[in-house]
Amino acid sequence: MFKLYFVLLVAFLNSCINGYDGSVMSGINAMTFYQKYFNIDKVGQHTGIVFSSYTIGNIVGSFFCGPFTDWWGRRWGMFIGASIIILGTCVQALSTSLEMFIGGRFVLGFGVATCATAGPSYVAEMAHPAWRGTLTGLYNTFWFVGGIPATWVAFGAEGIQSDLSWRLPVWLQAIASGLVLLGCLFCPETPRWLVSHDRHEEAIRVMAQYHGEGDRNSPIVLLTYREMIEEIGTNGSDKRWWDYKDLFNTKQAWWRLICVIGMAFFGQWSGNGAVSYCMPILFETIGVTAPKDQFCYNTILNVISFIMATIGARFTDRLGRRPVLLIGTSLFVLWWSIIVTLTALYGYEANPTSTNISLPGARAAIAFIYVFSITYSFAFTPLQALYPVECLAYETRAKGMGMYNLFVNIAAFFNTYAIPVVIERLKWRFYFIYIVWDAFEVVFIYFFFIETKGRTLEEINEIFEAPYPKKKSVQKHIVVVTEHGILDKGLEDC
Repeated sequence: MFKLYFVLLVAFLNSCINGYDGSVMSGINAMTFYQKYFNIDKVGQHTGIVFSSYTIGNIVGSFFCGPFTDWWGRRWGMFIGASIIILGTCVQALSTSLEMFIGGRFVLGFGVATCATAGPSYVAEMAHPAWRGTLTGLYNTFWFVGGIPATWVAFGAEGIQSDLSWRLPVWLQAIASGLVLLGCLFCPETPRWLVSHDRHEEAIRVMAQYHGEGDRNSPIVLLTYREMIEEIGTNGSDKRWWDYKDLFNTKQAWWRLICVIGMAFFGQWSGNGAVSYCMPILFETIGVTAPKDQFCYNTILNVISFIMATIGARFTDRLGRRPVLLIGTSLFVLWWSIIVTLTALYGYEANPTSTNISLPGARAAIAFIYVFSITYSFAFTPLQALYPVECLAYETRAKGMGMYNLFVNIAAFFNTYAIPVVIERLKWRFYFIYIVWDAFEVVFIYFFFIETKGRTLEEINEIFEAPYPKKKSVQKHIVVVTEHGILDKGLEDC
């Protein structure tokens, strides 16, 4: 099993790459030497282009990452993505002009899109069936493994009195991608990709080594292999890079896509996008104005969020996907209702001329933003990679994850560029939108999201073939070991 954990760790590093860049650029953008070198400010048109070029590269890459991962396999998809990221890192770190730096950001975003597709697909298809939920859930928690060090790197490098202050954090971007590049050389290809390319002997060998403790006749190996043969075709749309029709051409395909796109938008629009914008305002309200102090508060929150996300990854298998999402999103409604009330009564934005702002009230608002972030980390962070991978059939998994990545970036683009403008105009009233939206999420998840707990990836296909997949998914699942050592399975009728 230690070999399995090693190859999954290599895939987890793809999430570190995204977390590092998502955190380090905010610090670089505030550096004096960076601003002087490129003659830009913290905000403005050029800064907006620098940040948006990464998002645009990610969006463009979403249309190529599926074919990369289908053509050459999941591990070579990670290899290609990491190679592109290293290229983008070199272009950025060696930049002599703003245009060159923006180009590097675009290339970097393109590579991240490929890693964000191949990485979770590899984890879900390689993980032991009994631990798939936990292990694939852990994938997204590694965002913090990249993000937390990145904030400290940017904070420490700011004291360097030269252009190295911003070039060094950029160069360090290559560490995680370099480890992915090297690690892929020692990782096997996923059994499902091998079966889809008619390489059955290799697939059995991989499953025996990583799932069956070396036993080719292990019940779990026999069951998984049998399901793969039944469900995975050798001439599916994954062999045709231009063919996306399997994502839309049937009712079950649309239901899958609804779950995937729903997770993309819910994961970005539940209120987490506004936290980074309202926290500095509340910090100033209680007198925490020094950047160092605000940095410490945010770092503490990130560490707590990482711990809660890791715990949440374990509970996705114990509680199930639907209960975690439904309870978590319902709590979002409650937390935002309290935050709106406290911010309206005690926030500086609501009382710009007041000299008697309640510090306990402002501290309470910050506390509930922490509570919201902790709840989000527990409920949503592990499932953002796990749930869409599970909802997609093998033939459409890579292209579908590319679509998921596309909609995540569209939603994130709104968070980055629309939220500051809307908050500036509506002040605390903007948070009412989250109360209404999160309530809508609860209803949507209840009626459309399926339960995938305790089923192999192939067994999930049976759920989507039902007239009403959500109802089918909550039926009791039966697993039987026959006298011949072969597992059988079924869904008990209500």
